[in-house]
Order: sequence, then structure tokens, then C-alpha cells
Amino acid sequence: MPSPWPGSAPTAAHRAAYADASPRSFWLDTLPERPLHPPLEQARDADLCIVGGGFTGLWAALYAKELDPAREVVLLEATRCGNGASGRNGGFLEASLTHGTRNGLAHFPDEIETLERLGRENFEALARDLDELAIDAELERTGDLVVALEPREVEDLVDETELMHRFGRQVELLDGEEVRAQITSKKFISGMWTHSGSALVHPGKLADGLRAAAARAGVRIHEHSPVRAIRDRVSVITEGGMVNARGVLLATSAYAPLVPAIRRYIAPVYDYVLVTEPIDLSAAGWRSTCSTAARTRQAHSRWCATARSPSRPSRCVQRSSSSRATGWPRPTATRDAAACG
Repeated sequence: MPSPWPGSAPTAAHRAAYADASPRSFWLDTLPERPLHPPLEQARDADLCIVGGGFTGLWAALYAKELDPAREVVLLEATRCGNGASGRNGGFLEASLTHGTRNGLAHFPDEIETLERLGRENFEALARDLDELAIDAELERTGDLVVALEPREVEDLVDETELMHRFGRQVELLDGEEVRAQITSKKFISGMWTHSGSALVHPGKLADGLRAAAARAGVRIHEHSPVRAIRDRVSVITEGGMVNARGVLLATSAYAPLVPAIRRYIAPVYDYVLVTEPIDLSAAGWRSTCSTAARTRQAHSRWCATARSPSRPSRCVQRSSSSRATGWPRPTATRDAAACG
């Protein structure tokens, strides 16, 4: 079966098709307006200074206050909280820490049991945090459906199903008719439906909910405060001020590290995350509300809206690609690693 991805530069007609597309976060656009946290415009002291207001930084700030409510925590964000990959992903939540169990087994055979356990614990802890912090991030444990388009991929799904059962995942193998009962497409000849460790979430609401929770916990948040330098490991310099801290946590993920010594360990991976205009789901034959991925070498996931979640797009497509070589638009949706895929 030929690859569904373009192998040549886009034509004028292709460019016209996405000429009116907006390269900004759909999720953040759905949030209500709120006052921004003031930028840092003075020198202040802190026990812990966190650089980066995405999932990593916000959750770290909450954890630091949970361990010691008296701890003075300052969080610095270059733009607005959640504006990086945390607010620009496809909204797919997975328990795996290794981008799939099979991938983890191939690279970390001796640690895979521990990694799988930590992934499950992390997934459940995230869900508990949403309940305890009263964050309505539209979490839906819909599961994940991986479909096969070619006979050789069916064998892969059989092996994958056995592997997932080995690690305690709730998985069932579907034949073509069972897949089409969920999504009407003659191209899908088999599928693997994972019912545990997978969910959908609204990334914008998750990030903003964490921000609000951190502020309630006493974290001092400064938005539009890009950090320009870290001196002597304790002084964090912004354009308008400085934080003298006992410790600094860098939570910028794949953005250029402020510490040159760790730059060689960072390899940004870009994704396309595209949102369509509303479509008639019933006419499209889409009855499943779970995320769906094709069993190909390139990640290709779709997500449809549910009646309970009108703020979600009719379809969100996330694709991992190195398509810059063919002249297609450079992806703008993701810059750093996030909890959501």
C-alpha cells in the first residue's frame, strides 16, 4: 500500500487549501480571558525558582508546595502559562513512559517492568490530581484504537496484543468488521483496542487549571518574564528583574537550554497538530470516541469530538514527521515535551 504522506513539495492548490489556517493553539483559544500574572520587575528571593510554565513547571511547583507549604516558590514563564507544547498537542494521554511498550522493551529490557509500573502509577496520579485540585480538563478514559491497513500490520497487532496482556493492560484484538463497527472505513482490516492507560484531555484547560491551582497554593507566578541567564547557579536573570534562589529547576523541555552543558542531550521532535472545521460525525461513520492511530512508521492519530465536550474539534490530527525536506509547512504546534501526546 502506498504511503499516505506526500513525497513532494506542495502545489499551489495544496497551499490554497490551508492558506486561511491559523498557526496558533486551538486549546488556548477556547479558554476564557483572564488577567495575566505580572512580569517580574524587581529583585526577589526564593527557596526555589522554576523556569517554565508548562505541565512540568506547574506540576513541580505544586509538588514543591505540597512537600513544604512554607517554601517560597517563584515560577517564571516567557509568555503565558501553557503556551508551549503543553497547550499545543493533540490531547492524547498515555500511560507509557517509553512511547509504547514494545519500544520500551527494545531499548530498556532490564528496566521495562519498572517503567511500565511507573507509567501506570503516573497515569492514575494525574487523574487523582485533577479530582483533588478540582480541575475540569474534560478527561475521558476512552481508550486507544490502533488500526491496521495492511496484512503485515495485522501480525504486528497480534504480537502487540500479547505483549500488552503480559504487562497487565486491558486490550482486545478486533477484526475488520469489529473495527468498522467503530469507524466506517474499508481500509481498516484489523485493530487493537486498549481500554486502560489511555485517555483524552483538553490540554489548555489542564494547563490553566494547574496554573490556577499553583497560584492558590501560594506559588508566585510571573508571566512574560523570559529568563536570559542563570548566574552562579542561584541567580535567575530576566529582562526586568532577578530571582536569587536556593535552587533552580529548568522546566523548559526542548527549548534551548539555559545551561550550555546539557544542550547536547536535547533533541527537539516536531509534530504536526492540525484541527479541522466541524464535520458531521455520523455521516463520516465515526462512532468511536477514542483516539485512533494507524499502524504505520509515522504516527498518525485522529480524535473526534463527543457530545459531552463541545469545545473539542471534530477531528484533531497529530503526525510526527520530518517533512521539512519536502517543502511542506514547518510544524508550529509543538516545541517541547508534554504530558499529552
